[in-house]
Amino acid sequence: MADSSNEQAAENGREKQLEQAVVSYLHEHPHAMDTLEGIAEWWIMRQKVRVDIETLTRALERMTDRGLLERIGSGESARYRLKK
Repeated sequence: MADSSNEQAAENGREKQLEQAVVSYLHEHPHAMDTLEGIAEWWIMRQKVRVDIETLTRALERMTDRGLLERIGSGESARYRLKK
């Protein structure tokens, strides 16, 4: 029973994430229209990449703050390397 409840909760969480991705995409592109396959391939993947980039940005900042990485430059052109 507990496994079933946990699985249902996880599925509901994934569905909510997908709903948020679709809504976010449509806020940026209010005239967008696509098939199920197109939405999965373009809308959802685009949102996932954006989230992954935001997560990676935070991870790189923490690693730089801890002295593991060195940031060369700033903004979008910043480069990261192992701190010497």
